[in-house]
Amino acid sequence: MTNLLSIIVPCYNEEQTIQIFYDEVLKIKPQLKDMAVEFIFVNDGSNDNTLEVLQQLEKSDPEQVKYLSFSRNFGKEAALYAGLSHSKGEFITVMDVDLQDPPGLLPEMYELIQTKKYDCIGTRRVSREGEPKIRSFFAKKFYKIINKISDVNIVDGARDYRLMTRQMVDAILELKEYNRFSKGLFSWVGFDTYYLEYENIEREKGDSSWSFWQLFVYSLDGIVAFSEFPLVLSAFIGVISFIVSILALLFFFIRAAVFGDPTTGWPSMICIILALGGLQLFCLGIVGQYLGKTFLETKRRPIYILKEKSESFDK
Repeated sequence: MTNLLSIIVPCYNEEQTIQIFYDEVLKIKPQLKDMAVEFIFVNDGSNDNTLEVLQQLEKSDPEQVKYLSFSRNFGKEAALYAGLSHSKGEFITVMDVDLQDPPGLLPEMYELIQTKKYDCIGTRRVSREGEPKIRSFFAKKFYKIINKISDVNIVDGARDYRLMTRQMVDAILELKEYNRFSKGLFSWVGFDTYYLEYENIEREKGDSSWSFWQLFVYSLDGIVAFSEFPLVLSAFIGVISFIVSILALLFFFIRAAVFGDPTTGWPSMICIILALGGLQLFCLGIVGQYLGKTFLETKRRPIYILKEKSESFDK
């Protein structure tokens, strides 16, 4: 019996790497015994020739290559969801087109998921060589923080690159939330997962579309999506600030009663006002993050909008 493997590939300004990625996957396809393949490339509003490259690739291999094209850039999370929604395979994998997710691991992943009865075979980088040190530092800190404050365990160095069963993918698709953090969602749905380790691989060509700031905001989204700790922290800070202010009030009252009320300057008062005001704004900002996410969810806007797709999806 031939199983179908759906390969979900988000693309944003990746005209240089698409053909290389496609060729590399075809090289290892003979090792995927009894496995047919469908490529689902998702053009995430690219402003280079990514769409034209995908159109040509589909013409050269209409049996295996399909593509989806968004009306604008909706982000990688939307691209992943779109690809998973359109996949038809009994097994589904998510891969980056820049070849930082080595296709050579697929045969081993498929063997493990078949013989060991896992629901998911994930991958994790055991090194970050070639990556800016500051990015590596904050990435490690992020995993430590989110695993301490969240009920969901996210493996340090885990990639989106994983091979999943249809049952697991269907469970992920049941989660219709607009604000998506896939690493957390993959863990939240559960299922038996085994991680393969590999050394970091640098991009084949081009530069990453993820800046440090974008990764930082993405990490904040993950914390807000899978932990209520920041809300607890803001309440705790508020209580501590109140207690400190009461103690300070008692201190000044007793000092004035015992030693008299010396002339005090306004700078100390201004500093106190600014400190308390800053704490209030900090706590309000945390609450605002959760409120903003809730606001976006209640709008029930679509996660993505398609402008174009392969005709084979309708067959």
